[in-house]
Amino acid sequence: MAIFRNTISKITMNQFKIDTQQGLTSTPKFLFSKYFYDEIGDKLFVDIMNMPEYYLTRTEMEIFKDKTTELIHSFDLNNEPFELIELGAGDGTKTIHLLRELLERSFDFQYKPIDISQNSLDKLSHYLKIELEDLSFFPLNGMYFQVLEKLHHVKKRKIILFLGSNLGNLLDEQASDFLSKLSASMNPNDVLVLGLDLIKSKEIVLPAYNDKSGITAAFNLNVLTRINKEFKANFNLDKFRHAPEYNEETGVATSYIESLDAQAVFIEDWNQTIHFEKGEKIHTEISRKYNISILEKLISKTDLKLIHSIMDEKGYFADFILKK
Repeated sequence: MAIFRNTISKITMNQFKIDTQQGLTSTPKFLFSKYFYDEIGDKLFVDIMNMPEYYLTRTEMEIFKDKTTELIHSFDLNNEPFELIELGAGDGTKTIHLLRELLERSFDFQYKPIDISQNSLDKLSHYLKIELEDLSFFPLNGMYFQVLEKLHHVKKRKIILFLGSNLGNLLDEQASDFLSKLSASMNPNDVLVLGLDLIKSKEIVLPAYNDKSGITAAFNLNVLTRINKEFKANFNLDKFRHAPEYNEETGVATSYIESLDAQAVFIEDWNQTIHFEKGEKIHTEISRKYNISILEKLISKTDLKLIHSIMDEKGYFADFILKK
């Protein structure tokens, strides 16, 4: 879910303006988390994934590193050529374990990571060229469904990876719609590997979104820095704070930016002043946690069927295998 200044189109930049203007003038205020990811945001998110509190990366890494054979077996490949497509590939440190095993077993496949961030794809390309010289690798820059639509006609079987519990950044209605669109882009027998964070206690979950070193706070507040840069705004980050919450019953973690004072922010490019009350919050992100019941409800209107699940040893995280 990322956008980069050096590669952004005028249309996408205009959408950033429309979305941001709408969010900051709404009641309550909101900003879309997809705008976290400029070059600084990308680096901060990599730092987040390496935090001791951020269990999500370690637990899914455990699945891809230690349960690779089970993962491949669940694809039911039968030695036919296929395309391995990853939505939002990131730095590739989890996927490389799967890629290496597939190469060692001489499977006939092409790896196609899709990301809106060209910067991320460039870094991933450099990494994979060094680590896996024999990999057939085709990075694709763009929005997920725009690229998948172009790949829909491909007759090869597709294994689609959507990892890191990125689905959890959507409300359930949006997630259901996302999975419906994803299912529509797939052909019969195509497989979706859906990595989801599981519902747990707040003692485990909340520190992952409010680390002691303040990396997550910097990541969340960076969207204000980006608005300052892109639209000549004068947000003073010292007057805002990162404010995460987690509800164990619903399994929803929520991130906010809270105004520490009553204040006004002027955005020069819009010729507009945005007013904040003390304690007023900007909603920036949700991070939904799941169980099988929730997932089954989300896919109930799709052609996807849950056929297998693989969890880490602590049962914190699961990669669900869904087949069309």
